[in-house]
Amino acid sequence: MATGIEKPFPLFDSYAEFRRLNLNDLSGERAIVIGHLHQADQSTDPVNSYLAVRDFLNSYVGSEGTFNSYRTHVERLLLWCILVAKLPILSLRRTHAEAFLEFCMQPPAAWVGPVVKARFVRVGSRKKAPTDTYVINDAWKPFNLTQPKLVRKLAEEANVEPPAPAIYKMSSGSVAQVFAVCQSFYQFCIDEDLTDANPFRAVKQKSRYTQRQTRNVSGRSLTHLQWEFVIDTAELMAEEDAEQHERTLFILVTLFSLYLRISDLVGRVDWEPTMGSFKKEGDDWWFHAVRKGNKASKVSVRQDYLPYLKRYRATLALSPLPYPGELTPLLRTLNGRGGLSDRHVRELIQGVFDRAVERMKAEGQEDEEITNLRAASLHWLRHTSATFDAPYRDMKDLQADLGHESLSTTQDNYYDSLDGKRALSVRDLRIKGH
Repeated sequence: MATGIEKPFPLFDSYAEFRRLNLNDLSGERAIVIGHLHQADQSTDPVNSYLAVRDFLNSYVGSEGTFNSYRTHVERLLLWCILVAKLPILSLRRTHAEAFLEFCMQPPAAWVGPVVKARFVRVGSRKKAPTDTYVINDAWKPFNLTQPKLVRKLAEEANVEPPAPAIYKMSSGSVAQVFAVCQSFYQFCIDEDLTDANPFRAVKQKSRYTQRQTRNVSGRSLTHLQWEFVIDTAELMAEEDAEQHERTLFILVTLFSLYLRISDLVGRVDWEPTMGSFKKEGDDWWFHAVRKGNKASKVSVRQDYLPYLKRYRATLALSPLPYPGELTPLLRTLNGRGGLSDRHVRELIQGVFDRAVERMKAEGQEDEEITNLRAASLHWLRHTSATFDAPYRDMKDLQADLGHESLSTTQDNYYDSLDGKRALSVRDLRIKGH
């Protein structure tokens, strides 16, 4: 049967919109999505395939980050089934699973595009209303190709357009994630009696799709010089404009000192940090958080951090240190509303990085140091602090504060990084004249 749908299209909207869906029927879905499913080749059983994927994603609504990641991969699988394989998603076998993984490793150009903020575009009056309709954002593609941050920052400083990105090629880590998510999807369907086969479990040569490249944490952390410029810059900005940037300084130092991920600082679906998240036990302070995987944990607080906490609380007219059960939001907007979005926090930290780069340039620091700082992102703060602290901390203590499930992750990232020693051992060895 011919189909009027050839181009890939988004099947699911944002996390917030997904949580509003009526899971008993299709009444809450975007009309444009249902229309596309009805126009698709019906031999692929598109609606029932969609419902299976929707039910799977609903089992991960407890974590926005996990939901977004799983949506990306299983949505690609469903689109591939409808548009490429021409098969119902629950009818796949091993050879189909292998074909999909190969497809993901090098997707066709029509499936690749830049990152877009919105999957759907609202059509209606300026003010959002229940009668608004939505159309698909034509710029949306299942696979995204972006320039490295360093390339974008250099182009921005030169006031020119960045060069066109190279051909898309999925990293080994991403391939492994695709494999894991798709395996989880079919296991879910087996548990729900939707199918009796998991085609991804039957894949041959699994190592081709599951081996991850060794992560180079040292390539995603600041040097001591860069960190000194960054924190000095944040302190300078706070002195220049306390109302605006005392909060920025607090965010920077908190992320660094407590090894936090962005979600540990801004909160998750069912948890938001407050000043009461800091708790004193005996002579020591701890930061209690709901971390990755919705696991409750606590992070030990170094003494050197407390002056920054007191300094920030002073700007909020609070007592020097938190009291038991304090409900004051950990972060708030400048007009006093509790909570900040992760995007807002990232923008504040990026502002510090950009200012630090300008200061390094003005002081004539080495180009390599400046260039590497241009590539830095908020998550580097966590890696930087752990890298700095590892030589002085017991491995298990650092693991607990980082929130790593496996001790080997901490060991591989922060204790087995002997590249400097290894390079030093060969640096002065001669080729001739031994």
